[in-house]
Amino acid sequence: MQRREFLKSSLVASAAVLGSTALSAGETTQPIDNRKVSTMAFPEKKPLITYSDRPPLLESPRSVYTQGITPNDEFFVRWHLPDIPQHYDPDNYTIHINGLVENELKLSLKELKTEFEQVEVTAVLQCGGNSRSAFHPIPGGIQWGSGAMGCAKWKGVRLRDVLNRAGLKKEAHWIGFNGRDNAAYYETPNFVREIETHELDDHVIIAYEMNGEDLPYLNGYPIRLVMPGYYSDSWVKMLSNITVTNEYKSLFFMDVAYRVPDNKTESETPENHFKPTKPITHMNVKSVIGYPENGMKVYHNSHVVVRGVAFDDGTGIRDVMISTDEGKTWEKALLKQENGRYAYTEFRYSFKPAKYGKLSFMAKAINRLGQEQPFAKDVLWNHGGYKYNGIDVVTVEVV
Repeated sequence: MQRREFLKSSLVASAAVLGSTALSAGETTQPIDNRKVSTMAFPEKKPLITYSDRPPLLESPRSVYTQGITPNDEFFVRWHLPDIPQHYDPDNYTIHINGLVENELKLSLKELKTEFEQVEVTAVLQCGGNSRSAFHPIPGGIQWGSGAMGCAKWKGVRLRDVLNRAGLKKEAHWIGFNGRDNAAYYETPNFVREIETHELDDHVIIAYEMNGEDLPYLNGYPIRLVMPGYYSDSWVKMLSNITVTNEYKSLFFMDVAYRVPDNKTESETPENHFKPTKPITHMNVKSVIGYPENGMKVYHNSHVVVRGVAFDDGTGIRDVMISTDEGKTWEKALLKQENGRYAYTEFRYSFKPAKYGKLSFMAKAINRLGQEQPFAKDVLWNHGGYKYNGIDVVTVEVV
């Protein structure tokens, strides 16, 4: 079958002690939340918040985060390189496994679907720079609000099973992944990522389906890597090549981009960037309110149900707490957890507004290790604008 033709804040009060140096972070506030949804839609997508059409950069609106599974046509899109192939024939698509393996392989989509055990994992995909617009001074990169994330049911085959068929040699230590997108200029490096062999588990899969359908073209059709619990820079799209090596290969998107300070707080100051740095990998605990939305009007003494989603790196969400008095007191929300530890935990909280005027809802997730979201003002700054997870705040007007 022929497939898809694609056309084109206040200042932090505390200092972080990093070794012998005390550093104060920059200003951190709530992420920008007033961007309009585009009037135009990309193929297979509803109109979303659009930052770029080449490469496609699309953000989901807040209203998406009232449900545990993000619909494919509302799922965010993040590409790094602008030259994305416009057409693939699934009957001729192959993935190449080479390097330190006993048997070099070229596997077709049909072979992936018929010769390996088929598995499914529900997991959150989140850009490492999600909510970057909360940091001040502004770090470089896409100034995402809170919508560079989504949760889907991914179906495919275990990466471990594919590598077992190839046969890893005993000196194998690193696994590199490359996709079929290319740079516009030859000097720009390919988007290649690597993981160590010890990071493999049964949840790491090569996926060809998303929520029961073929992967949308903009989300990596026909196959992509799925790394539950990790930020999306590790989830390589249009996966074409897996290369096994014994030594780490120096890579721009591992050595320069997607890195945070290698200290206890993963922070620095705008005036004094901390060295050394380390790659971002596991996601931290986070929640986002999907309803109500900022600026909405709700009726006095009405029944308002706050709804949203929470997640972390797979440790699991223990509680989501809601405050209606600017964080002075907190009450537990009701949780719905039915898609596994890497998925969204849905939360609901019922409230009857008794006073007229402005009312703010705050949501704070706590995982099973006791790690919890900080207030936005207490999120420490880093020059990449990565891993923001401040307590989410939505302000409405009671009329």
